[in-house]
Amino acid sequence: MPAPDAVVVGSGPNGLAAAVVLARAGLQVELREAAAEVGGGLRSAHLFDSEVLHDICAAVHPMAAASAFFREFDLRARGVELIQPEIAYAHPLDDGRAGLAYADLERTCDRLGPDGARWRRLMAPLVRRSQGLVDLLLSDLRRPPVDPLAAAMLPPRVLAQGTPLARHLFRGPEAPALLAGVAAHAVGRLPSLPSAATTLLLGHLAHGTGWPLPRGGSRRIAAAMVDDFVAHGGVVHTGCPLTALRELSGVPAVLLDLGPRGLLDVAGPQLPPGYRRRLEAYRYGPGVVKADFLVSEPVPWKNPALGLAGTVHLGGDQRAVFAGENAMVRGSRTDDPLVLLVDPMAQDDSRGRPGKRPVWAYCHMPPGDGADAGELITAQIERFAPGFTDTVLACRSVTAPGMAAYNPNYVGGDIGAGAVTVRQLFARPVPRWNPYRTPLGGVYLCSAATPPGPGVHGMNGYFAACSALRHEFGIRTPPSLAPA
Repeated sequence: MPAPDAVVVGSGPNGLAAAVVLARAGLQVELREAAAEVGGGLRSAHLFDSEVLHDICAAVHPMAAASAFFREFDLRARGVELIQPEIAYAHPLDDGRAGLAYADLERTCDRLGPDGARWRRLMAPLVRRSQGLVDLLLSDLRRPPVDPLAAAMLPPRVLAQGTPLARHLFRGPEAPALLAGVAAHAVGRLPSLPSAATTLLLGHLAHGTGWPLPRGGSRRIAAAMVDDFVAHGGVVHTGCPLTALRELSGVPAVLLDLGPRGLLDVAGPQLPPGYRRRLEAYRYGPGVVKADFLVSEPVPWKNPALGLAGTVHLGGDQRAVFAGENAMVRGSRTDDPLVLLVDPMAQDDSRGRPGKRPVWAYCHMPPGDGADAGELITAQIERFAPGFTDTVLACRSVTAPGMAAYNPNYVGGDIGAGAVTVRQLFARPVPRWNPYRTPLGGVYLCSAATPPGPGVHGMNGYFAACSALRHEFGIRTPPSLAPA
């Protein structure tokens, strides 16, 4: 076999996106994955029962339905059904009420009563210019926005949602709780400017392209990408870890779906001292503790409307969510964590069988905390779904160090591959005009530690691959990603 033109190391969604772009450009590309199967955060598995499928990391994919990479790649045309829940996300309160973000914006506003008009003023303009907004927030952040009007909407909304003003924008508790739950996806201090950008991006998508679940599990997205890569001549090697970058000497382009710690591990001595010091200074965020449940029946929510939601945020009102997440950022555990929960079979009956179904949940932990929060997650679910414990047939919890062992990019259990701060939004992983291109000739980073940051959207891999095509092969026009 001839030597490859390019090697992609790591097969998470960004590694797969990079591999697809390079192979479609006509290069001979090899993909190396240390684990026994590809997918990274897109893996699914039968954890307890051969008839029940659990998503190991990502389960719900708002950005896979919206990003420029996946819009052109067109998952639906490749047989991947993205199921849109009637309620994209929900947030219950202790008195039995709940904030419900319906796919239908007007229905959401109607349910929010006196806060409906405020919700409409916040979300409707964003929904109308959604593609421009998504393409701006999921860009490499180095070129002017394609839609200036979408960009102009952001500053006042980011300031409102990312400052103490966020505590005073609504009258009732439901709307603030809804937004607080979405903001917590940024995994950091609340409120903050990065969490506000997350809120606006994910929040408005609920009323647009949605927060879908792929029928048959997240692995279906990875499988579609691998199929396209192989169809264009790509070669996949699993169980093939990279221990030193020198193993790939002579390969014209090497794209690493690795974080700064991973790059230091495989190439530390080869890196210029200044670049190496900046990588060593890169900040990682809080960790995640995940719990997978095998249950006998749907989650017995106190508020039955929650059974229609794709994602449920559990943690009380806005004040409680802010307090819990901020304590976690300061390094203190809380007895009242925000828990993110998905009951996949509420949308996708292929995930299990009557009497056996999966439930997916996680919460955030302070940086470096290796505690097992499985019981804490269970108690938080029980708080809003009395009787849940009685439905549990089996449970597996994974600590933050366990998440890091599963995927070395999750340093300390940080599934975002780096703290989402203002500095690290624009200088990710280091201050550099082309953040994908390292000082080592032909070596590129394509992980979530590059712009635009974490999420299953493929844009980090896409931008890194386009940079490699331009600088290493003189190919300035990206290849089409559309299905044949």
